[in-house]
Parts: sequence; C-alpha cells; structure tokens
Amino acid sequence: MKLNIVPARTGLLWVRQGIRTFWKQPLALSGLFFLFMAWVSLASIVPVVGNVIALVLLPAMTLGLMAATAEAEQGRFPMPGILLVAFRQGADKSKAMLFLGVLYAVGFVSVMGLSVLIDGGLFAGVYLMGAPINAEKVNNPAFQNAMWVAMGLYIPLSMMFWHAPALLHWQGVPPVKSLFFSLVACWRNLGAFMVYTLSWFSVFLGAGATLLLVISLMGESDLAETVMMPLALLMAAMFFTSVFFSVRDSFEDILPRQEPPAE
Repeated sequence: MKLNIVPARTGLLWVRQGIRTFWKQPLALSGLFFLFMAWVSLASIVPVVGNVIALVLLPAMTLGLMAATAEAEQGRFPMPGILLVAFRQGADKSKAMLFLGVLYAVGFVSVMGLSVLIDGGLFAGVYLMGAPINAEKVNNPAFQNAMWVAMGLYIPLSMMFWHAPALLHWQGVPPVKSLFFSLVACWRNLGAFMVYTLSWFSVFLGAGATLLLVISLMGESDLAETVMMPLALLMAAMFFTSVFFSVRDSFEDILPRQEPPAE
C-alpha cells in the first residue's frame, strides 16, 4: 500500500465516477443508503446513549457503502448484508472497527462539547437533538460562532476518518495508524479534495435550482417541500457512492486482489 498523490482535477473525476456508478445500480445503492440512514436513526432513538451508538456505528456503515460501490462498479447487485461487511472478518477486525467508531464518537462529541461552551448548547441542540430552529437562533451571534467553530473542527476530524475504515478493513492497518494515514492522504491530496467538495456543492446547488425552476414553471409551488427531500436523499446516496473512488485512488492497491462475495 502506497500513498498516491493525484492532481486536483481528480476530485471532479471522483464525482463523475460516483454518479456514473450509482446509475449502474440505482435501486440497490439508493436502497442501501436509505437502510443505512434507517439503522442510524433507529440507533439514535435509544434513550440516553442512542446518539453515541449511532456515531460508533458510522465508520462501519460507511465502509459497507464503500463495499457496495465496489460491487456495483463490477456490475454486481450489492445485497443488504454488505452493510455489515466490517463485522465479517473475525473478532479482531470487528473489535478494531468498533474501537475506530468509539474514537469517532469521542471526537464528534468533543467538537459538539466545545460548541456548547460558546453558545450554551443552542447549536448542539439543533444538530444533535433536532431542536426547532428559528430566525432568532440563526441570528444569534453566539449560535453563529458555535456553528463555525464546530464546522472548522469537524474538517480535520473528517479527514482523519475519511480513509480509516477502508485502511483498517482491507489492509489491516490498526485504528490509530489508519487515522494518521488518512489525515496525511487528505492533506497531500488537498487540491483534489477541494475540487471534489466544490464539485459536489455545485451539483447539489444545480439540482436544487433546476428542480425549483421546473416546479415554478409548472405553477405547482406546493410541490417544492414534497420533492426536495427525496431529491436531497438521492443526491446524498450519489455522494456516498463517490466516497469509494476518493479512497481507492488515494492509495495503491488499497483493495484486496479479490473482493469477497457479497451476501
């Protein structure tokens, strides 16, 4: 396994590959993404510890979506069980993945905790607990400061965990080392990831603007709220499909020579 340094334009290629691969198996990949969201939501409703459980499971679930993308790229139909692929390589790998999830949960909760110190928990309440948001909160300087601080701190956290589940699962890299390698890979390919992020932002913005234009031309303004959420979820499924390509291209031979068959 060797780090690849890719040109900045590769970020756009990752977006295109993700969208193209999604449409190879749209039913399977959208269904798996919705199942992923459902499992995270179900875990979140467990009293007291639900949100922590969801955070711990997140690296394993994202790995499952990467494995599903690998299947779809080869023209195979990924089955629902592939979301649990992280727990099918023995107890040691399963424990390591859960430990990686614990590290993610600790990092995320720490970020939210720091935001609480700024605004007394307004932003964390909206983001984690689904507290109602209104103009008064949005215009509150403390809320805005907490939001920007949380976003700024989440970027390095995301960089550490972007490749880590794949490195642990497919290459057997220990959890802490996988975080370091992932951070280095993101930093060394920062140009590509910036293009990747801006490209997805443009895709989301363009899709939303196009939908609103079509609805306005039809004179059916009431449809906006009804259609916007399914479109956002569909676009999010495409985004998660593209994550696999950004991970695969950042390292040489990160995948095993022969993928285990999906169940």
